[in-house]
Amino acid sequence: MESSGRRPWALDALLAVVAGGCICLAVPPWGWWPLAFVGIALWLLILEDRAVVARFGLSYLVGLAWFAPSTLWMWRLTAPGYVAAVFVGWAGLVGLVGVVSSGDQRRLVLLPASLVLLEWGLLHAPFGGVPLSELATTQAAGPLRPIAALGGVLLLGGAVAALGTALLLALRGRWRPSGLILLGVVAAALLGAVWPLGSGAGEVRVAAVQGGGPQGTRFAEGDTGPVLNRHLEASRTIEPGSVDLVVWPENVVNVEGPFGGHPFAEQLRREAARVQAPILVGVVEGVDESEFVNYVVVVDPDGTVSGRYDKERRVPFGEYVPLRNLVESLAAGQLPPRDQIPGVGSSAVPTSAGDVAVAISWEVFFSRRVREGVRDGGQFVANPTNGSSYWLTQIQSQQVAQSRLRATESGRWLVQAAPTGFSAIVDPRGELEQRSDISESVVLEATIERLGGTTPAQATGDLLPVALATGAVGSFLTAELLRRRSTTERAQRTTTSPWDSGRRGRT
Repeated sequence: MESSGRRPWALDALLAVVAGGCICLAVPPWGWWPLAFVGIALWLLILEDRAVVARFGLSYLVGLAWFAPSTLWMWRLTAPGYVAAVFVGWAGLVGLVGVVSSGDQRRLVLLPASLVLLEWGLLHAPFGGVPLSELATTQAAGPLRPIAALGGVLLLGGAVAALGTALLLALRGRWRPSGLILLGVVAAALLGAVWPLGSGAGEVRVAAVQGGGPQGTRFAEGDTGPVLNRHLEASRTIEPGSVDLVVWPENVVNVEGPFGGHPFAEQLRREAARVQAPILVGVVEGVDESEFVNYVVVVDPDGTVSGRYDKERRVPFGEYVPLRNLVESLAAGQLPPRDQIPGVGSSAVPTSAGDVAVAISWEVFFSRRVREGVRDGGQFVANPTNGSSYWLTQIQSQQVAQSRLRATESGRWLVQAAPTGFSAIVDPRGELEQRSDISESVVLEATIERLGGTTPAQATGDLLPVALATGAVGSFLTAELLRRRSTTERAQRTTTSPWDSGRRGRT
C-alpha cells in the first residue's frame, strides 16, 4: 500500500511520461531547450522514496517518452531495429539509471553522474556507438552550448542534468544549493564563450552545394545520374574564381568499380576546371555484390584526383548489418544487401584551400572523429552527408545540432553539405550562420577562417566529464559499501553473547 505521504503509482507513472516527453521536446527538431531541465527535475521528483523495482519502472517510462518520438525516423530504416533500440535498449538503460540513482538525497548527484556515464557508453557501444537524442543536443541552440568547448557533449549533458537538480531544489525552497549549482553552470558557459579560438591562418571562400530533389527516397529507387545532374546544375551557379573550395554531399556519385575512370569523374573534372577551385565530393563505389566503399576525394581544377578519406564510422543497419547471418534470418528483405568496408587512417584531407577535417555523415555525431581530424591538422571541418533517404526531418535536424556542437568543441568552422538538406555553415562558436531548406536547390557560400589552436574539449576529449562522473558514482558506492560493512559488523557484535566471547578467550 502507498504511504500517506507518497503519490500514487499511477500519478508518478504519468509524471514519468511527462518528464521523458519534456526531454524529448527539447531535442531537435522541436528544440524547446528549457524543457530539458523540467524533465530532469520531474524525473528526480518521482524517484524519491521509491524502491528499486519502482525506480526502474518509472525511469523506463521516462526513457520511452524520451526516445520513442525523437528516434521515430528509424522506423522506415529498420522497424525491428527501432523496436529493439527503443523498448529494450534506450528505455532499458534509462531504467538502470533510475536504479543506480537511489531513492534518497543521493540521487541529486547520482542521476546526473549516471547520465554522463550512460551517454559516454552510447558513444562507444553497441555497434561502435549510437549517440542519438543526447542531452547535449537539447542545448545546441541554447545559451549553455559554450560549455561544450570545455568538456564536450558529456560535460554539457551533465550541466543540463545539474540544472534539473537545481530546479527541483529551488522548488523546495533550498535556495543555497540551487544557487550554487546555477552559478557553477553559468560560470562554465561564460568561460566556454570567451575561450580563445587560436591563431588564424587566413581566410578562404567555401561553397556547399545542395542539388535538391525529393526527400524520403532511396538510391535503389532511381538512377544516380539525376542526382549528379542536379548538383552539377546547382554548382554551375558558382562564378568562376569566386571560391577557394566547393563541398559536395556524401555519395552523390554512385558507381560500380573505380571512380577515377568513370564518366562521372570526367564531369567533375570539367566542373572543377570551370569553377577554378577544388571540389570535395562524396563517392560510393561498389566493390562486389557484398561490399562497397564510401569516401571523399578532392577533384582539382587540373584534373587530378587526390586526398581520399574513407568513412570509418558506419551506420548500423544502414551501411552494414551487424551479426548479418543471425539478423537476416529474422528480417530478411528489410536489410541493405551490401556492407560498407570501414576506412582507416587520418580524416584530415589536404586541399589548396587548407587542410580539412572530414567527418562523413553519421561520423559528425561522434566527437572523437572530428577531434582526430583537427588533431591531424584540420583547419576547418567538412561534413558531406546524405539524409535524403530518411523519413521525416528529425535526423537532419539533429545532425545540424551535432554540427554546431562539433564546431564548438573543436573551435573550427564547419561546412555541412547534403543533397536534399539540411546544408549549413557553422562558425567556431557553434552559431548557425546559414542553413538551407529541405529539397531546395541552393549553394551556400561563406568566407571562413582557417584556424589553429585548441580548446579544452579538443585537447582532452571526454576525460573531464567522465572523471567527474566516475568520481561521484564511485564515492557514493564506496560510502554505501562501507556503511553496509559497518552495519553488518555491529549486528554481529550485538548477536554475540558474553558466554561465547569468554569461551573464545580460554586456552
